[in-house]
Amino acid sequence: MESNNAMALARLAGLALLTAAIWIIGATFNGQPTPKGLDAPATEFSAARANQTLARLLGPEIPHPISTAANAAVRDRIRAEFASLGVKTQVYRAFGCRQPPSYGVFTCATTEDIIADVAPGKGKAVIMMAHYDSVPAGPGASDDQSGVATILETVRALKARGMATIHPVLALVTDGEEGGLLGAASFLDNPVLAARVGAVVNMEARGNQGPSLLFQTSPGDGPLIDLYARNVPEYATSSLVPLVYRLLPNDTDLTLFIRRGFTSFNFAFVGNVADYHTPLDRRQNLSQSTLQRHGDNLLAVASGLMQADFAALKGGDAIYISFLGIALPRMPVGWALPLAVVALALVLLSWFLTRMDAPSAGRNARAIVMPLSAILGSVAFGWGLHEVAALISGHSDPTFAHPLSLRIALSLGVAAVMVLVSRLAETRESALAVWLWMSALAVITAVLLPGMSPYFLFPALIGSVLLLAQSRLPGAWGGTAGSVAFLAAAMLPLLAFFSVAALAENIQGLILHPAFTLPLSLGAMCLLPLLGSSSLGRRAWVATVALLGGAAIAAAAFAGLQPAYSKSAPQRLNINFVDDHVAGRALWAVDTADTLPKTLREAAPFSSERQRAWPINFQPSFVAPAGATRFAAPAAEVTTALRGEGRRVVLKLQASPSADRVFLLVPNEAGLVRIGIAGTTLIPAKAAASPLGTVIACVTRDCRDLTVTLDFESSRRVSVLVGEQRFGLPADGAKLVKAAGDLVTPLRAGNTTIVFENLTLP
Repeated sequence: MESNNAMALARLAGLALLTAAIWIIGATFNGQPTPKGLDAPATEFSAARANQTLARLLGPEIPHPISTAANAAVRDRIRAEFASLGVKTQVYRAFGCRQPPSYGVFTCATTEDIIADVAPGKGKAVIMMAHYDSVPAGPGASDDQSGVATILETVRALKARGMATIHPVLALVTDGEEGGLLGAASFLDNPVLAARVGAVVNMEARGNQGPSLLFQTSPGDGPLIDLYARNVPEYATSSLVPLVYRLLPNDTDLTLFIRRGFTSFNFAFVGNVADYHTPLDRRQNLSQSTLQRHGDNLLAVASGLMQADFAALKGGDAIYISFLGIALPRMPVGWALPLAVVALALVLLSWFLTRMDAPSAGRNARAIVMPLSAILGSVAFGWGLHEVAALISGHSDPTFAHPLSLRIALSLGVAAVMVLVSRLAETRESALAVWLWMSALAVITAVLLPGMSPYFLFPALIGSVLLLAQSRLPGAWGGTAGSVAFLAAAMLPLLAFFSVAALAENIQGLILHPAFTLPLSLGAMCLLPLLGSSSLGRRAWVATVALLGGAAIAAAAFAGLQPAYSKSAPQRLNINFVDDHVAGRALWAVDTADTLPKTLREAAPFSSERQRAWPINFQPSFVAPAGATRFAAPAAEVTTALRGEGRRVVLKLQASPSADRVFLLVPNEAGLVRIGIAGTTLIPAKAAASPLGTVIACVTRDCRDLTVTLDFESSRRVSVLVGEQRFGLPADGAKLVKAAGDLVTPLRAGNTTIVFENLTLP
């Protein structure tokens, strides 16, 4: 027995080393290229050249949100770079508004897009797109000046290649993306400009490291994935990624082009999300390997589109998954369900062929629930481990800065659960049950979530064939031959699902721990037949589970003892000064997803619970009194006229010269039926997602004297909220910024001043 236990433990140790190696391979060996230097051939994309261009574009590397002087300076530097390449540009200036469906929020602005005529051609154009504005909080080196620099270096390389193209080639560098895709909306609202569009390649960023992912295409993506596969040097994509992207609270300019039916590719990198939309989004933090991969993708796909028949790029959807940057198996989505049914049938046939010496119904039932128990147990234990870390840390995201310990804890937790459930079935029943679940999930996802199906279908096709072969071989369920077959079948799902876990951590961190433990357990469950054949004695089994589980808890506790934040991964926190003329008071309001830092609590009497500091603050804040109001309230010149049973009210806003954005809030009960702004008519959603009412936000400085026409269904008196937002804080806000310390960073809009007042419409 001791000898058997020793052999079983050795096998467990070997499997642990194997899975760790697969994790490292899946997380790091994803086709990232060596950055090319300044001496790279002129016909190739060079990260070093693009990085030099990026430095010139960024200049002083300060935030440059829409309509600021800093943004105008970046615009002029971009045009100068195109001019140095012999490419003429024009600035398309337009005022426009955008209404996300049913949100009850209209966003308007004057944008200045840069349109560069890169090459002539016939018919519709190939468009390379990125945006040049940044969020107010950060300089936007990755998001999205890296995209602009990528386009410029690609244009240079294409010119060096001779610019062989069937179609015209344009570069569209949009303004106002961070304000709500406003530059792209204005471009598409112009029928002459929209008529030039043939195919679009958009370059974006949600971090500053990792592979440049093809994360979205236009519908009917089969021919697009084929074009991508034929042209790019390394692959980083999956039909699962668009599904994940739709769950995130993000859009890009390409969203609007896809809605118009244009052939589209969307690329972005998502590693190190801690720097995203913060002052840390600087050039020095951008991975040069990532920049190289980004440029390789754009150069390859743009070159393919330049020679493509656009009509031939329309087709059916595909399912696909890339492996290690070197393989991209894919097939039409219509094949998914039939092949999944075939895989399921092969597994059931394997089960039937072993019926002559089949175990009891009870053992079969235990085997069938074993994979499900492994998955649910792993997710549940992972939740508990995260709670341990959070409880000790006192933070909701205890491993934002230092995720390694919790990553180890979650991995050990999955291992503990796998060993725990492994005794529910013997080797044969375990193998049959695992691949029954894999093939059944292939069928389910093929029907409900086809983009996810290759993660189950491709392994199921291999596993079911191996299982069928084993079912007819004498002694194949045990011994070396069986172990080799089980291991071979497990390799593909291990690599596929471990890569998903690594990507999920890159996107959201370990605060979304089920997105880490679920794919980890889906891959690891394929090792259950090997664990079932390890023949651990009961005491050794209990000791192993206890050791792994205890080590997981210890690692989670250690994770909780580490600082939740660091200078390189600080807490995201905005400080706002709120001048509330409705209540006649001023407030300090701190927005953060985590607890309020102790140093801020000591600096001002902040509330223990979050409160709504101003009407369109959708996420409540920690607030502290700041005395009486100190800025003049925004106002408006009002004229009104009856229109049948209703009335029309014209507001000419009178915001302060310091206002960067202005907003109106019309309550739902006011009966607003139509809005007119600068010749644009907007219709409020009847069932807006916002319970507050209709919000009209104008996010450029020329909105300070904006004229807005409001049509109401009745003539009754109503009140609307008028307000303004200024980037930065009053002078005495410096004490709070200092108190927050260097483990805190502003996010998105950054630290702002909000002033608002109610306006009664006669």
